[in-house]
Amino acid sequence: MIPTVALVGRPNVGKSTLFNKLTKSRDALVADVPGLTRDRRYGRCDLAGADAMLIDTGGLFGDHALADELTQQTQVAVQEADVVVLLLDGRAGITPADEDIVRYLRRQNIPFVPVINKVDGVNLDLVEAEFSRFGFADPLHISASHSRGLRSLAEKLCTELERIKPSGDDGLADIRGVRVAIVGRPNVGKSTLVNRLLGEERQVVFDMPGTTKDAIDIPFSRNDSHYVLIDTAGVRRKGKVAEITEKFSVVKALQAMDRAEVAILVVDANEGVVDQDLHVLQYAAQAGAALLVAVNKWDGLDADQRERVKLSIDRKLSFLPWVPLRHISALHGTGVGHLWDMVDEVYAAGEFAVTTSLLSRLLDRLVANHPPPSVRGRQIKLKVATRGGHHPPRIVIHGNQLEALPASYTRYLENGFREALNLIGNPVKLELRASDNPFAGRRNKLSDRQQNRRRRMIRHRKKNS
Repeated sequence: MIPTVALVGRPNVGKSTLFNKLTKSRDALVADVPGLTRDRRYGRCDLAGADAMLIDTGGLFGDHALADELTQQTQVAVQEADVVVLLLDGRAGITPADEDIVRYLRRQNIPFVPVINKVDGVNLDLVEAEFSRFGFADPLHISASHSRGLRSLAEKLCTELERIKPSGDDGLADIRGVRVAIVGRPNVGKSTLVNRLLGEERQVVFDMPGTTKDAIDIPFSRNDSHYVLIDTAGVRRKGKVAEITEKFSVVKALQAMDRAEVAILVVDANEGVVDQDLHVLQYAAQAGAALLVAVNKWDGLDADQRERVKLSIDRKLSFLPWVPLRHISALHGTGVGHLWDMVDEVYAAGEFAVTTSLLSRLLDRLVANHPPPSVRGRQIKLKVATRGGHHPPRIVIHGNQLEALPASYTRYLENGFREALNLIGNPVKLELRASDNPFAGRRNKLSDRQQNRRRRMIRHRKKNS
């Protein structure tokens, strides 16, 4: 289970900017307005080679109309996190709110990393003298907006997380079997589907959103194969999440997707695919889980409604055409057997048992059909493709100037490998490894003959000038 890092600080110190930089996204809204972030935002980031879940929070103890609500949201994030990043403003200096936050974090006895942001264009000696009153051993200096010091921050966080056993590591990931997470919004029939898959009334089912509060791991066997079903709480928009227990339930659901090999998104046929379903699908794909979409309560629609729902779902899922879709009725069992067959199929595809020679031949074919663009007059060379891992399928491509490969061409390769290898339902991860230039940094030393020729040419030019 991946660790969790929370970004904490008073309003307008640059938490959302840092969140976007570390997650390499634009998910968090950024503006020079205090209190812009209201709810907690989650995203995955790479910290010096280690994956982590990052939480962006609102300002603690700020002078804002929603100060109490923002503080409550941030306190929940602090309790969820394994390590906290305390963000301070190097230009504004220490404020009473900063002092309150430092006292709060020290009382909570939670490890935190002090980071002074916005240090570009300021005197670092004065900044260090200003914040020395807190007694921090070695605070980091960064400029989130200009990506300054982010590598040092990532390495520091990676070191801190290695020292700490993540609070979410409860040993459940060691249960043997294919881990299948049932995810979706509240009241779409997830627990009903779990009961139908198990063939018993294992989970509490009630016609009320939020009945399931935690991620429940249920080991069982089917046709001599072992599985672990993970029934999760409903994931809905943060603005609709009110209870403290429900806020922790959402984190448990996200962590379930991180440790699952297969994720089944359950959708209510009466409502179709909504934006929150797309967010869940995107997160599961980033986590590397194989994906299935189960349209539940299909038996309650007439022919015209089914046609409209099909068209709507196909349109909204057009950005993930490789995700299989099944129409089921969890209550009556219609289509559930075919759903299990699809789980086995996408899991087998995710095993990714291929050879280097096959991958290299496929790479040559894809490049021949659509060559990569040139960079400064030089052709990008894709030489060899090797198997990098499974669940999700990971392909390592070796070549030259791969850092200049456009994102559109990377997607072309991912889709080409997926189609050629029939990796149905699985996100394909490409790892690009560029070869080092053996002559980089080496000066070409002229021989005696070449030096004499060079002198003659210089004298000839001076004579004729």
